[in-house]
Amino acid sequence: MNTPRWLAGLTLAATLALPLAATAQQANTLQGEVLEVLNVDMYTYVRLKTASGEAWAAVTTAALNKGAKVTISNATPMDNFESKALKRRFERIYFGQIAGPGAKVAAGGPPSVMKGGMPGAMNTGMPGAMHMPGASPAPAIATTPVPKASGADARTVAEVVQGKAGLKDKTVLIRARVVKVNNGIMGKNWLHLQDGSGKAQDGSNDLLVTSKDTAAVGDIVTARGTVRTDVSVGPGYAYAVLVEDASVKK
Repeated sequence: MNTPRWLAGLTLAATLALPLAATAQQANTLQGEVLEVLNVDMYTYVRLKTASGEAWAAVTTAALNKGAKVTISNATPMDNFESKALKRRFERIYFGQIAGPGAKVAAGGPPSVMKGGMPGAMNTGMPGAMHMPGASPAPAIATTPVPKASGADARTVAEVVQGKAGLKDKTVLIRARVVKVNNGIMGKNWLHLQDGSGKAQDGSNDLLVTSKDTAAVGDIVTARGTVRTDVSVGPGYAYAVLVEDASVKK
């Protein structure tokens, strides 16, 4: 009997969705004993001894001790990842969130770096604690509206989010307030911008921008970059819209 085409496609998709390394005990899960802990601002890097060998993982700041047994859920592999904070390149590292015992999140460290995904990403199951730049959209910040930038490319946050189809691969200029920042992720800084336009209910009030530049939360900046849509940066990291490679100026 021939396998229906849709079923064959589903089977293939499921196969491709499996972790790329044997260190995963089950889909998107990494388990092991902590051999080494390296803490930097907002993140904890751990070297784990797993059933299939050693593996590095990165999670939101957590109080982990050598010898602890941990489980990292939503473990997503990244190859040739460079940590500027550690001045080190990892041949392969997994980004995820602590889910096992003995992995109490340290006070002051965000319990979910991403709360389900990447910065401003569609919630597709990405490391809820990896904050790979902002898994869930940044919370709406009570603020006075920020005047729109001037020029032919000028857009409000809502205009970019709601008009993403027509702006795809085009340059835009946005003036807005920084409400969330994640620096040094995948060689970029990830900033959430809000200018008072749009609605929190549909996410049109928040725009994710990637840049070599950075700024502090509360800064009003002008960002110029290219609109990208339906961006995937690995399993579970998907963004309906973001502005890439932007120049950010105060």
